[in-house]
Amino acid sequence: METCEYGALIEKFTLQPICSSSEQVPLNGLTFAVKDIFDVEGHITGFGNPDWAKTHSAATSTATTVLTLLKAGATCIGKTVMDEMAYSINGENVHYGTPLNPVSPDRVPGGSSSGSAVAVGAKLVDFSLGTDTGGSVRVPASYCGIYGIRPSHGVVSTAGVTPMAQSFDTVGWFARDPLILKQVGRVLLQSPQVNSVHPTNIIIAEDCFKLLDSKSNQLIEVLVNSVEKLYGSHMIKYVSVGDYIEGNVPSLKKFMTLGTGNDESYIPSLLALSAAMRLLQRYEFKENHGEWVSTVKPSLGPGIAERVWEALKATDENIDVCHSVKAELRAALTALLGDSGILAIPTVPGPPPKLRSETSALEGFRVKAFSLLSIAGVSGFCQVSIPLGMQDNLPISVSLLVKHGSDWLLLDAVEAIHKVLKGQI
Repeated sequence: METCEYGALIEKFTLQPICSSSEQVPLNGLTFAVKDIFDVEGHITGFGNPDWAKTHSAATSTATTVLTLLKAGATCIGKTVMDEMAYSINGENVHYGTPLNPVSPDRVPGGSSSGSAVAVGAKLVDFSLGTDTGGSVRVPASYCGIYGIRPSHGVVSTAGVTPMAQSFDTVGWFARDPLILKQVGRVLLQSPQVNSVHPTNIIIAEDCFKLLDSKSNQLIEVLVNSVEKLYGSHMIKYVSVGDYIEGNVPSLKKFMTLGTGNDESYIPSLLALSAAMRLLQRYEFKENHGEWVSTVKPSLGPGIAERVWEALKATDENIDVCHSVKAELRAALTALLGDSGILAIPTVPGPPPKLRSETSALEGFRVKAFSLLSIAGVSGFCQVSIPLGMQDNLPISVSLLVKHGSDWLLLDAVEAIHKVLKGQI
């Protein structure tokens, strides 16, 4: 395995574009890297763990998304470091090293698509591929100060991608600016050239912004000012998403007692949503990889080892309820947003944690993070993390969500909002 500056690449190679001169090449001249969860013919898909790499053969074909990008004229320069078995949002890997956060070197880069985010943030590539199951594109995008998209679940092919938990797995991508994010989207979403559709409203999730460690009002103000300049003040609405979800997702009651008591710094319904997501994720992870883990007993890093072995205890109890929660949440949020509404939430509850922080010290942060991340994760909605620059020398971001299948509306809106957001912080 090879490393590079910033430690983002785990394996360097070059895959040239495979388009003919008669084909359209919308990504001509652009370079990209792929998370080591994507199959590339002739290369072992390492899944973030050396024991996995030792016990698996080289791929005999290349992942559909990688081929699609090559056919669009882009050049792949290699594979990137990821968290082991995609089971973390920190970005630290005890075996291959932790990619260096390009905007906050003393902070974690975010995971599990850490190397892919760092490769873009450090300008090693123009864009990169990652996967997002519980937040693995959105979190590192926020921590590294770049754009990251989790597309609508099931819209972008996951063929040739090692599964983590299929009910949530998505192929996402990173870019430094919304134009390239949109260019890649046109290829991967296979969207025809369509006229831009303006959003009908922007809903600010007030309760979610209160989960932020600090300065939530300033974040809301920046976003609101930008939307007002673009579309007018009549577009802004405010809602308590937690209350709305609690009142419109009846199956969630099964998980409402699994929270943190009466702690007012959490949102009970989002804690329940996160609990349902993690239960189904553990069950599917066990179905996918439990036999391999039990047989090989791989060396796993701190935090990840505990989560992996906990997943192997998962049963099918309440799994049907988890699927009901998914369906009800999608219906409820679709009703809230309509065809062209956008929901605004923080991507994460605060700045990236410091490197080598104790797992126990991060627990409260993780709980809040997964509360936010579970909204798109469970509903299958499209979410884009938008960098807002630096605050106190640390990257900050906001996220916008749209209903399932409206990815192109969101990419259009993100590009428009980017132009007025610049320079406000």
